[in-house]
Amino acid sequence: MTERIVQSIRTVPELRVEVAARRAAGATVGFVPTMGALHAGHAALIERAAREHDLVVVSIFVNPSQFNQISDLAQYPRNETGDVQLAGDAGADICFVPDVEAIYPEGFATNVQVRGPLAETLEGSERGVGHFDGVATVVTVLLNIVGADVAYFGAKDAQQVLVVKRFVEDLQIPVQIVTVDTVRNDDGLALSSRNARLTAESCDQALAIPAALKVTADAISDGSATSVESGRAIGIERLRAAGVEAEYFAITDASTLEPADELTGTLLIACAATVGGVRLIDNLTVSANREAATARC
Repeated sequence: MTERIVQSIRTVPELRVEVAARRAAGATVGFVPTMGALHAGHAALIERAAREHDLVVVSIFVNPSQFNQISDLAQYPRNETGDVQLAGDAGADICFVPDVEAIYPEGFATNVQVRGPLAETLEGSERGVGHFDGVATVVTVLLNIVGADVAYFGAKDAQQVLVVKRFVEDLQIPVQIVTVDTVRNDDGLALSSRNARLTAESCDQALAIPAALKVTADAISDGSATSVESGRAIGIERLRAAGVEAEYFAITDASTLEPADELTGTLLIACAATVGGVRLIDNLTVSANREAATARC
């Protein structure tokens, strides 16, 4: 197996030349877009891409249009040297590290919007639809720059993945979107760049989030939750027992994000909460078979 040597590229023309040269030699291209502060969750995306493609490009770009508050943008962790090292160790060939002007050059005046429940519920409701406008726009730009065959996203950001799949299909962008399972630490907390800001105490408290998701999923699966509201109540009670108040704790259709009316089909249980001043999101998917659950009662 040929050892991968990671390149850091900062300009769009240089990246396009490099990718075109590799494509001319027959390479397929996998792409992992990130906002840096890489961790084992990102490594899982890169490793998957490296198993499936000859050339792996990882972008490291803290997108300012995804932040509602300037203070949140300013506090976002940045460690380019460490990020490039981790990406290379995981199998990346190129780290694309553009500055803001490379992505949004002077005169930039275009915005990609997705509307409806996919973008207007959950994170879209709490953070405003402008959040997903920022996501959709920057990902569209990056996909056009890289020209990958496949792009990889983490399931922890389930709503973001659905938004990306929607505009990729609508705009007929020739790329496949692959979702990779959420990576968790040993106690169940979903890995996130924001976790670095948690104290030991708040990290323990944050464990209530995956615990609430799991107890709700279990209740739906075994039939002890008899309605959407009873399922939500189980999760919210688990959060409150740990002193955590959810911004939202929702049970939705996993494909459309429409609020579930009943516990049937494939459901997404999604939660956002602030713990120790750090806003965290997480989710689980559960298949609800009410006929089977009733039969076991």
